[in-house]
Amino acid sequence: MPSTNSNSNLNEENLDPASSAEAFTEEKFTFKCNLNGKAISTVIPPSRRLLNVIREDLELTGTKRSCEIGRCGACMVLVDGHPVNSCLAMAYQCSGAEITTIEGLSEAGLHPVQRAFLEEGGFQCGYCTPGMVISVVALLDENPHPTQAEVEEALSGNICRCTGYGGILRAVNKAIGGGVDGRF
Repeated sequence: MPSTNSNSNLNEENLDPASSAEAFTEEKFTFKCNLNGKAISTVIPPSRRLLNVIREDLELTGTKRSCEIGRCGACMVLVDGHPVNSCLAMAYQCSGAEITTIEGLSEAGLHPVQRAFLEEGGFQCGYCTPGMVISVVALLDENPHPTQAEVEEALSGNICRCTGYGGILRAVNKAIGGGVDGRF
């Protein structure tokens, strides 16, 4: 049964990627995706970025806005399992995709990578933390036992302006070493 968010034009419904070509109108686009395990659709201008849809239309503010030019990684989300700077992705490019935000990682409690960040103090102000966690989850889903160089490469698109990299790297190593509840 569709539901409507009164603050936006968001509707939950079954995802039908085949209808994406029909979704464009001259002024609006029906953006459909599977977000954090739920099929959603919302009518937006075709020029809207994924970051704006996530934060403003869907009110999921864990994904952070920062540089808006793809350099800091604060806006990182998973699109079909791959880390993507949502500030650089147009929403229409993600139509029909499986999108996971930081909120989606913790729907059943803290994700093991989030727990490792907490236990190892992998944050200072915490603004970069959602993007860091998303990047680490993507890395460990693809490579459960990365080398230190692979960890550093995976996090090279994420900036911690507090320079808290020591705690971040301890958290990643804990997530790797602990097998984070057998998930990696």
